Amino acid sequence: MKANVFNIDGKKIKEINLPSCFSQPVREDIIAKVLEAKKIRQPYSPSLTAGKKYSAKGKIAHRRHVWKSQYGRGISRVPRKIFLRRGEQFHWEAAEVPQARGGMRAHPPKTLSITKRKINKKELKIAFESAISATANEKEITKKYKTLRGEKINLPFIVESKILTLKTKPLLESLKKILGERLLKIAIKRKKIRAGKGKFRGRRHSKSAGALLIIGNNEKLKTNIFDVKNAKNLNVMDLAKGGPGRLTIYTEQAIKELENKFKKK
Repeated sequence: MKANVFNIDGKKIKEINLPSCFSQPVREDIIAKVLEAKKIRQPYSPSLTAGKKYSAKGKIAHRRHVWKSQYGRGISRVPRKIFLRRGEQFHWEAAEVPQARGGMRAHPPKTLSITKRKINKKELKIAFESAISATANEKEITKKYKTLRGEKINLPFIVESKILTLKTKPLLESLKKILGERLLKIAIKRKKIRAGKGKFRGRRHSKSAGALLIIGNNEKLKTNIFDVKNAKNLNVMDLAKGGPGRLTIYTEQAIKELENKFKKK
């Protein structure tokens, strides 16, 4: 599979061969599985001793003819704590069980069920290759971005490393020449006040993911207009944010490093 390399003026300067990962079939099911497993979620659960923190002591036996037994008293067999005692007379109240006042929860959330799930190495590799392949697949891109349906797009977008030396305004002008106006609107991160009641519930702003620029290990770029990721630290979460087919731009150096990365595997 071959692709064009563009300069900062949006003109084709050469053609290069792409690594094999760009021509792999897109496995949406495995990508979805990895995205679900890698979700960052704060584990939460009640205290393990919740519902057991009472000062009144004493366990009640369930055997007959035993002192301090529930047998023959016409009371249910639930755990109880003693509030008052006069010889063989007791004032008991139910404790610990969910239906009792101050008792523990019936089926509380458990931290073990919330922690990250494990993914097989082979599945992770397939998901990574599929996510890269989706960035060069016109069908996947137009499926993800509804505004691009029916439009012809030459993928993937590969630019010369000189683009990283530009400041924000010239960088945007260069991207406009390479991507075009419609794609540039998608590429830039946008933030707006959320419609509806969500804005009053800690979700005041909604943000777009924007484009992803993948650079080489020795390359640097500081910008807030879109996400920038090093080819060495690239993962499925970056490439398939919100689903496969994210608008992605590669530098020529990043393509070489991805090729070396997959040769090692």
